[in-house]
Formats: sequence, structure tokens, C-alpha cells
Amino acid sequence: MKILIDAMSGDNAPLEILKGVSLAVNEFKEHELLLVGDENIISDVAVKNEIDISGIKIIHADSVISMEDSPLSVVRDKRDSSMSVGFKTLSRGEVDAFVSAGNTGALVTGATIIVRRIPGINRAAIASILPLSTPVLLMDSGANLTVSSDNICQFAFMGAKYMEKIYGIDRPKIGQLNNGTEYNKGTALQTESYQILKDSGLNFVGNVEAKEVPLGVCDVIVTDGFTGNIFLKAIEGMGKFMLGMLKDVLTTNIVTKVSTLTMKEKIKEMKHRFDASEHGGAPLLGISRPVIKAHGSSDANAIKNAVRQAIFFVETGINSDIAVFAEGYDEKKLLADAEKIYGID
Repeated sequence: MKILIDAMSGDNAPLEILKGVSLAVNEFKEHELLLVGDENIISDVAVKNEIDISGIKIIHADSVISMEDSPLSVVRDKRDSSMSVGFKTLSRGEVDAFVSAGNTGALVTGATIIVRRIPGINRAAIASILPLSTPVLLMDSGANLTVSSDNICQFAFMGAKYMEKIYGIDRPKIGQLNNGTEYNKGTALQTESYQILKDSGLNFVGNVEAKEVPLGVCDVIVTDGFTGNIFLKAIEGMGKFMLGMLKDVLTTNIVTKVSTLTMKEKIKEMKHRFDASEHGGAPLLGISRPVIKAHGSSDANAIKNAVRQAIFFVETGINSDIAVFAEGYDEKKLLADAEKIYGID
């Protein structure tokens, strides 16, 4: 299997990307890892930081898409960027998956226009596993700021297929993130989505308030990408805050420090569970070939785990299951949607 990693995109690129890939090479020896980016910069950073990338193929790209660039830059102004070249390589089938910690808008745009969606899927969505005691999949966590009720329903179906395949959950429980549990709560989007989900045949448990999500009331929580991204980052921030508070409590004095030794393994398990970097990245569900979005601030460990995520995603063949659900593809409608959403000629 060949996994291509964007070496130039992200807050900590290329240093942390190279460190992460170096870790991944040692851990996933049976797979081939490739880098895309400016070959001279990559080589210089590797030499200066004593990172061995001698066995890793580098696909050269002249530029990089910054976090401030327009989402359309991946297909217009910066077609020679590491992200754009990565997508073209993936679309040609020369690699099995693409990992990037770059600009989310550009990533979604490039994946949609260059790699293309699975036939029948109207919008791709970022599928993030929330760092909670039991796995909960958030759909969408940042790909689409605005959505329709039909999009929400497709997110729910894709999320259900993902949790069935990846976690072996039979008929995953689907919840809609809302400001109340009543069927008529929320905006027109939530009330319309509620009715569609109720009649969808999915195991829909209704509207779910944010405070209930960590308690395991559902396996998949669906919402628009704007709300989902805020929700995801609030949970990640609260997790860091709680772990910091726990550390303060356990290191208050000699007594608490000694007692901590008796709970060492449990504390390590808790830190592992709530550390977002352990999940590595989130797949962009609905795209015809595997694309993994790593967090913009990813460190080496997160990049390594994003590579792991990409390998696992390919091995499970989840895209085939989503394709079966998404029968009824209309290419003219896809192109019309692309023009409408992205302003492409």
C-alpha cells in the first residue's frame, strides 16, 4: 500500500510532518510512504534535524497552500502546491491514500473537484472520532459551513456505515446535535432533518443536546460543519483543561504524588483516550479515494497516527460500502453542484 503525505501543509510543517513520517516508516514497515512538497526544503530540514528520509520518495511541488489562502487556490492559483499535486497523484491511482494537515477549505475543495465525490454523494464530510470514553463519530466536523437536510441525512448514512465497518457496531445509534431533544427544536434545518432521519430506516435516537454526547447516547452525531467544528474544538479544549486540572490535583503534595503511583496505568489510559493526537486524523467521507485530514497543529505523533488512520481506512474498504448506499449518481448534477458551490467554470 502507498500512502502519500503532504510535507508542506500545517502549522508545524515540514519539521513535525517529517518527524511523524519517520515514526510511521518504522511502525508500518510493510507499507510505502511518500512525501509531496518542495524537495530542497524537505531535504534541508531533514538534514538539519537529523531525520532519516533516505528511503522515502519525494514528489516535488513548487508551492504550498497557507492557512489563509482561499479554498479555490488548490484548483486555481496554486495548482503546483503540495496539496494540489497530492490530489492529482491520488486521482491518477498512483497512491492509495493522501494525508494532509493543511487548509481545510482547500482540502475539501481539492478533494471534491480533483479526486471527485463517490457517485451519488452530494457533499463530503469530515468524520471525526470525538476523544471520549466510548467512540462517537461527529459528522460533519468542518467541511461544510452550510448544509441541507438531505446532506444531513447522507452524513448519517455514511457515519453509520463507518461505525459498522470500523468499530463493528451493529445498527449504530444516530443523533442530531441540537439545542433540545424535542422534535420541533432548532432552526428549519434541524426540524426538516429530524423528519427525514426519523423515516430513514436508520437507528435514529432523535435530537441530542451537546451535554449528552459524552454520555454515550449515540454512536454518530450529525450536524453542519460550522457547528460541528466548534463542538469538536470545545470538547478537545475541555479535555486538555480537565487533564491539566487532574495533574494539579495529583501533584499537590507528597501524599498525592505517592498515591498517583498506584494509579499510573489508569492515568496513562485516560490521557491516551482524551488525547486528540492519538486519533491522528479524520477521513473525508464521500470522496472516491481515501483522503485523511490531520489537525492543522499536528505534532509528529498525530501525523504518525494519521498515516495509521489512512492505512486502516484503505484496508477496511469503507468507500465500497458508501458507494453501494449512494447509488443513483447523476454526473450533470454533480457538476452543477460544483459550479454552484465553488464557482468553477
